[in-house]
Amino acid sequence: MPTLFRFIFFCATIAGIIYLAMWSLVVFVEPRERDVTVRIPSEQVNPPEENAGQ
Repeated sequence: MPTLFRFIFFCATIAGIIYLAMWSLVVFVEPRERDVTVRIPSEQVNPPEENAGQ
């Protein structure tokens, strides 16, 4: 039974370290705002008709 407690303690410690890392990222890292431009080809916006010339 002691190995089960040791395993549970190990898993809880790893989970705590991961949680602490995520929390510190949320608290200490400030995201930068910037403009994003995405160019979309006109063929995707207005696809050509298949029977346009007939």
